[in-house]
This record gives sequence, C-alpha cells and structure tokens, in this order.
Amino acid sequence: MNERELLKSVSRSFYISIRLLPKALREPVALGYLLARTSDTIADGTAVDVENRIELLDRFARAIAGKEQAMGNDLAQLCGSPGMTDGENALLGSADEILQSLQNLLPEDQRDLRELLAIITRGQRQDLTRWKGQLSALANAEELREYIYLVAGCVGEFWTRVCFRKVQSFTAREEPDMLELGANYGRGLQLVNILRDVGSDLRAGRCYFPEDELRDAGLAPADLLNAPAAFLPIYQRWIVGARAGLDAGLEYSIAINPPRVRVATVLPAMIGVRTLELIEQSGLEALRTRVKVPRSEVSGMIASTTITLASQSRLRRARAKL
Repeated sequence: MNERELLKSVSRSFYISIRLLPKALREPVALGYLLARTSDTIADGTAVDVENRIELLDRFARAIAGKEQAMGNDLAQLCGSPGMTDGENALLGSADEILQSLQNLLPEDQRDLRELLAIITRGQRQDLTRWKGQLSALANAEELREYIYLVAGCVGEFWTRVCFRKVQSFTAREEPDMLELGANYGRGLQLVNILRDVGSDLRAGRCYFPEDELRDAGLAPADLLNAPAAFLPIYQRWIVGARAGLDAGLEYSIAINPPRVRVATVLPAMIGVRTLELIEQSGLEALRTRVKVPRSEVSGMIASTTITLASQSRLRRARAKL
C-alpha cells in the first residue's frame, strides 16, 4: 500500500485536507500525519503489554531521529490488537517504508518533522506510563494542558512553521501570533477528542479530567462511570475550553490568504464545532455513548467548505456564531 492509500485508509477527512494542499506542503504534512498515527497505533496496540509498547514506542522515536534500525518485523506483534482497523494494521506493516520516506525529505522538512514527533511521542509515552492499574485521573488542569500541547498543540506550531517556509503570502499576520493561534487550535481539537471519548477512556482506566476539580465536586474518577450530575459543570467548563481552541482555529484560518490552504486548515475546526454541538446536546449521555458526527454530514461539510473555498466572510460568520 503506498502512502496515499495508507493515508486514505486511516483518515478520510484529513486525507481530503492534505489533497487540497499545494505540492510543497503535501509531502511533509502527509508524512508527519503517518508518523504520528503510527506512533499512536503502537501506543494503542493492546496485543502486547504496556511495558513492551513503551519499548516499541521508544524505538520508533529513535528511528524517527535516525538513531535506530528498521523495526517493521517487531511491530508485527501489535497487528490484530482489539479495535485495530485494517488501515492501522497496514500502517504498522509499512513503518519502515514511512521511515525511509522521512530520510528522502529536504533537510529542513526532516528537521521540523523530527522535532514534532519528538514532542508527540513524549506525550504518548507519558500516557502509557501514567495509566497503570485502577482508574485514575490527571492531577490538575496544568497536567491536562501539558498533555494536549504534547499530542496536538505542537502540530499547530509545526503547520505554521512549514506554511511560513513554503507558502508564498501565507498570511499578513506575524509568525509568533500564528504560532500561538496554531498551538491553541491543536489544543482545542484534542479537547474535543477527550470530551467525545470520555466514556471509552473511563472504561479503559483513563480520566483526563483533573482530579482536584473532581475532588472539589465530591467525586472520584470511578464515580464518573455512573454519569453523576455533579460532573456536568466540570464537563461544561472543558467544553468552553475546547470552544475557545476552535475559535483560535477559525481566527487562524481566516488569516490565511491562499484559499486551498485555508480550506485544508479550517476543515478540522468545522467538524470539531459540530462535534461539540452534539456533545452539548447529549449532556452526560456522552459518558455512556460515544458522540460522533455522521459520515454523511462530514461529507456534506467537506463538500460545502471545498466548493466555497472557505470564504473568509463565511468563516467570520461561523466564528461569530461559535
């Protein structure tokens, strides 16, 4: 399976976003996604125990840095893990080819991707070492903010640096402003994932909501499995935080000049906004049933956004509603 097919098999919406990008951006961004998705698949590969996954993740991180030999055969033990898709299995089987593609990039693209993946794999490793034994929670909001930066906020910064290097007249805004907006955008998208997946995370022994906030509400992480009413204000506060991150994403996208890059950038925010709407409508039911935007609705959203090339005036109206 080539990289284009791999990308399509593990992310339909992001695959479309990448296809919209100019050629100079397409290769490093697509490869960055495949590398991050491979490391995430390693972390989630429950066919082997946590200690083995940590070792494999560390080796994959060293391979990205150019300090480890081919390891595709070792990743085969993760294939067939419960919940793993055919695309993810193919991704593990293609790890060495993906790593070789990294070696073939321009030096500055290799540098940016290695810096990005060093941060992401650090966050994934923290996740693996943190959740052991009985259900537990992050200690406080600072731990949650650090985590969402490590696995997603840094992606917004990477996107910004690559665009400033490769896209002519990318934006009239200063790079530090866009770096901050991009990081906040990534954080917001990851918060949407946490809010959407809260029930399945709890059942897997993970609670990303701060323990001190739960304690102040008279709750322990295990209590959330019963969807107590006392949790709703905490849940709603983090919905507000996710909404602020998506607002940063819309502001970021509005500032982008080339229409195709603007479309590719804003699509995740549009899907995230709709996901938050469904989460709010579900309330605490989201702890029992995973909220998901229907595939048909996502397709319509992609088509609509692509046809209009995400006009800046339309995005401003969407931001005002948010």
